Amino acid sequence: MAGNSPRIGVLALQGDFREHIASSLKAGHSAAPIRRKSELEDIDALILPGGESTTIALLAKSYDLFQPIREKISQGLPVYGSCAGMILLADRILDGAPGQETFGGINMTVRRNAFGRQVESFEGEIDFNREKINGVFIRAPWVEEVSSDVEVLSMAAGHPVAVRQGKLFATSFHPELTGDLRIHQYFFEEICR
Repeated sequence: MAGNSPRIGVLALQGDFREHIASSLKAGHSAAPIRRKSELEDIDALILPGGESTTIALLAKSYDLFQPIREKISQGLPVYGSCAGMILLADRILDGAPGQETFGGINMTVRRNAFGRQVESFEGEIDFNREKINGVFIRAPWVEEVSSDVEVLSMAAGHPVAVRQGKLFATSFHPELTGDLRIHQYFFEEICR
Protein backbone atom coordinates (compact mmCIF):
# COMPACT_ATOMS: atom_id res chain seq x y z
CA MET A 1 0.00 0.00 0.00
CA ALA A 2 1.18 3.46 -0.82
CA GLY A 3 2.11 5.11 2.47
CA ASN A 4 -0.54 4.59 5.14
CA SER A 5 -3.47 5.27 2.85
CA PRO A 6 -4.60 2.44 0.56
CA ARG A 7 -5.44 3.27 -3.04
CA ILE A 8 -9.12 2.35 -3.31
CA GLY A 9 -10.75 1.15 -6.51
CA VAL A 10 -14.53 1.02 -6.91
CA LEU A 11 -15.93 -1.30 -9.57
CA ALA A 12 -17.76 1.22 -11.77
CA LEU A 13 -19.76 -0.84 -14.25
CA GLN A 14 -23.26 -0.46 -12.76
CA GLY A 15 -24.85 0.46 -9.44
CA ASP A 16 -24.02 3.07 -6.83
CA PHE A 17 -20.27 3.27 -7.41
CA ARG A 18 -20.33 7.11 -7.33
CA GLU A 19 -21.63 7.04 -3.75
CA HIS A 20 -18.85 4.67 -2.66
CA ILE A 21 -16.25 6.89 -4.30
CA ALA A 22 -17.71 9.93 -2.47
CA SER A 23 -17.74 8.03 0.87
CA SER A 24 -14.12 6.95 0.37
CA LEU A 25 -13.05 10.52 -0.38
CA LYS A 26 -14.94 11.85 2.66
CA ALA A 27 -13.15 9.24 4.78
CA GLY A 28 -9.82 10.64 3.56
CA HIS A 29 -8.85 8.04 0.96
CA SER A 30 -8.24 8.37 -2.73
CA ALA A 31 -10.76 6.39 -4.77
CA ALA A 32 -10.87 5.67 -8.48
CA PRO A 33 -13.49 4.06 -10.71
CA ILE A 34 -12.42 0.66 -12.08
CA ARG A 35 -13.60 -0.19 -15.58
CA ARG A 36 -10.50 -1.77 -17.15
CA LYS A 37 -8.30 -4.71 -16.27
CA SER A 38 -5.19 -2.49 -16.26
CA GLU A 39 -6.73 -0.27 -13.55
CA LEU A 40 -6.77 -3.23 -11.13
CA GLU A 41 -2.97 -3.04 -10.98
CA ASP A 42 -3.07 0.47 -9.50
CA ILE A 43 -5.17 -0.30 -6.41
CA ASP A 44 -4.60 -1.71 -2.93
CA ALA A 45 -8.28 -2.49 -2.22
CA LEU A 46 -11.55 -2.83 -4.11
CA ILE A 47 -15.17 -1.93 -3.36
CA LEU A 48 -17.99 -3.82 -5.10
CA PRO A 49 -21.05 -1.53 -5.04
CA GLY A 50 -24.72 -2.20 -4.68
CA GLY A 51 -26.69 -2.54 -7.89
CA GLU A 52 -27.88 -5.61 -9.76
CA SER A 53 -25.56 -8.55 -9.11
CA THR A 54 -26.28 -10.44 -12.34
CA THR A 55 -25.76 -7.29 -14.43
CA ILE A 56 -22.50 -6.43 -12.64
CA ALA A 57 -21.18 -9.98 -13.20
CA LEU A 58 -22.15 -9.94 -16.90
CA LEU A 59 -20.58 -6.51 -17.42
CA ALA A 60 -17.42 -7.63 -15.60
CA LYS A 61 -17.17 -10.50 -18.07
CA SER A 62 -17.72 -8.28 -21.10
CA TYR A 63 -15.10 -5.80 -19.82
CA ASP A 64 -12.65 -8.69 -19.20
CA LEU A 65 -12.66 -7.97 -15.46
CA PHE A 66 -14.41 -11.05 -14.08
CA GLN A 67 -11.49 -13.48 -13.96
CA PRO A 68 -8.89 -10.82 -13.02
CA ILE A 69 -11.03 -9.76 -10.03
CA ARG A 70 -11.48 -13.40 -9.03
CA GLU A 71 -7.70 -13.85 -9.17
CA LYS A 72 -7.05 -10.68 -7.15
CA ILE A 73 -9.47 -11.93 -4.48
CA SER A 74 -7.68 -15.29 -4.31
CA GLN A 75 -4.34 -13.44 -4.01
CA GLY A 76 -5.57 -11.53 -0.93
CA LEU A 77 -6.75 -8.18 -2.28
CA PRO A 78 -8.90 -6.50 0.41
CA VAL A 79 -12.45 -6.26 -0.97
CA TYR A 80 -15.64 -4.75 0.46
CA GLY A 81 -19.00 -5.57 -1.11
CA SER A 82 -22.30 -3.87 -0.24
CA CYS A 83 -25.65 -5.46 -1.18
CA ALA A 84 -25.00 -6.76 -4.73
CA GLY A 85 -21.33 -6.72 -3.76
CA MET A 86 -22.13 -9.13 -0.91
CA ILE A 87 -23.77 -11.48 -3.42
CA LEU A 88 -20.73 -11.21 -5.70
CA LEU A 89 -18.39 -12.18 -2.82
CA ALA A 90 -20.47 -15.22 -1.80
CA ASP A 91 -19.32 -18.70 -2.75
CA ARG A 92 -22.96 -19.83 -3.02
CA ILE A 93 -26.25 -18.08 -3.95
CA LEU A 94 -29.88 -19.02 -3.31
CA ASP A 95 -32.56 -17.57 -5.60
CA GLY A 96 -29.95 -16.49 -8.12
CA ALA A 97 -30.58 -16.06 -11.82
CA PRO A 98 -30.02 -19.28 -13.83
CA GLY A 99 -26.27 -19.79 -14.22
CA GLN A 100 -25.42 -16.73 -12.11
CA GLU A 101 -21.73 -16.59 -11.22
CA THR A 102 -19.91 -14.73 -8.48
CA PHE A 103 -16.33 -13.69 -7.82
CA GLY A 104 -16.61 -15.74 -4.61
CA GLY A 105 -14.16 -15.71 -1.75
CA ILE A 106 -16.39 -15.71 1.33
CA ASN A 107 -17.44 -19.20 2.37
CA MET A 108 -21.12 -18.37 2.76
CA THR A 109 -24.50 -18.91 1.18
CA VAL A 110 -26.43 -15.71 0.38
CA ARG A 111 -30.12 -15.41 -0.50
CA ARG A 112 -30.79 -12.74 -3.14
CA ASN A 113 -33.58 -10.23 -2.41
CA ALA A 114 -34.16 -11.95 0.94
CA PHE A 115 -35.71 -8.87 2.56
CA GLY A 116 -38.20 -8.54 -0.31
CA ARG A 117 -38.80 -6.55 -3.44
CA GLN A 118 -38.06 -2.85 -4.03
CA VAL A 119 -41.31 -1.71 -2.34
CA GLU A 120 -40.29 -3.60 0.82
CA SER A 121 -36.98 -1.74 1.16
CA PHE A 122 -36.45 -0.19 4.58
CA GLU A 123 -34.08 1.53 7.00
CA GLY A 124 -33.43 0.23 10.47
CA GLU A 125 -31.02 0.45 13.37
CA ILE A 126 -28.55 -2.43 13.67
CA ASP A 127 -25.57 -3.22 15.87
CA PHE A 128 -22.19 -3.15 14.14
CA ASN A 129 -18.84 -3.37 15.90
CA ARG A 130 -20.50 -2.61 19.28
CA GLU A 131 -22.15 0.55 17.90
CA LYS A 132 -25.64 1.38 16.63
CA ILE A 133 -25.77 2.28 12.94
CA ASN A 134 -28.57 2.96 10.47
CA GLY A 135 -28.84 0.24 7.84
CA VAL A 136 -30.45 0.96 4.46
CA PHE A 137 -31.79 -2.28 2.97
CA ILE A 138 -32.83 -2.08 -0.71
CA ARG A 139 -33.84 -5.44 -2.25
CA ALA A 140 -31.14 -6.69 0.08
CA PRO A 141 -29.71 -10.16 0.46
CA TRP A 142 -29.03 -11.86 3.74
CA VAL A 143 -26.65 -14.64 4.67
CA GLU A 144 -28.27 -18.04 5.07
CA GLU A 145 -25.17 -19.97 6.13
CA VAL A 146 -21.52 -19.28 6.95
CA SER A 147 -18.57 -21.56 7.53
CA SER A 148 -16.66 -21.46 10.80
CA ASP A 149 -13.98 -19.20 9.29
CA VAL A 150 -16.48 -16.40 8.55
CA GLU A 151 -16.98 -13.81 11.29
CA VAL A 152 -20.53 -12.47 11.65
CA LEU A 153 -20.36 -8.74 12.43
CA SER A 154 -24.04 -7.78 12.37
CA MET A 155 -27.49 -9.41 12.33
CA ALA A 156 -30.95 -8.30 11.18
CA ALA A 157 -34.17 -10.34 11.07
CA GLY A 158 -32.25 -13.27 12.57
CA HIS A 159 -29.73 -13.42 9.71
CA PRO A 160 -26.16 -12.16 9.25
CA VAL A 161 -26.06 -8.88 7.31
CA ALA A 162 -22.37 -8.02 7.79
CA VAL A 163 -19.58 -10.59 7.58
CA ARG A 164 -15.84 -10.83 7.28
CA GLN A 165 -13.50 -13.57 6.12
CA GLY A 166 -9.86 -12.56 6.13
CA LYS A 167 -9.44 -9.60 3.77
CA LEU A 168 -13.03 -9.83 2.50
CA PHE A 169 -15.86 -7.84 4.05
CA ALA A 170 -19.51 -7.64 3.01
CA THR A 171 -22.74 -5.96 4.11
CA SER A 172 -26.24 -6.51 2.80
CA PHE A 173 -27.06 -2.86 3.52
CA HIS A 174 -25.89 0.38 1.89
CA PRO A 175 -23.72 2.58 4.16
CA GLU A 176 -22.78 4.73 1.15
CA LEU A 177 -26.35 6.12 1.16
CA THR A 178 -26.37 7.30 4.79
CA GLY A 179 -23.46 9.73 5.16
CA ASP A 180 -22.22 7.59 8.09
CA LEU A 181 -18.62 6.66 7.30
CA ARG A 182 -18.09 4.04 10.03
CA ILE A 183 -18.55 1.03 7.71
CA HIS A 184 -16.10 2.43 5.17
CA GLN A 185 -13.67 3.34 7.95
CA TYR A 186 -13.91 -0.21 9.31
CA PHE A 187 -12.95 -1.48 5.85
CA PHE A 188 -10.04 0.94 5.51
CA GLU A 189 -8.73 0.58 9.08
CA GLU A 190 -9.42 -3.08 9.88
CA ILE A 191 -9.46 -4.93 6.55
CA CYS A 192 -6.99 -2.92 4.46
CA ARG A 193 -4.21 -2.62 7.05
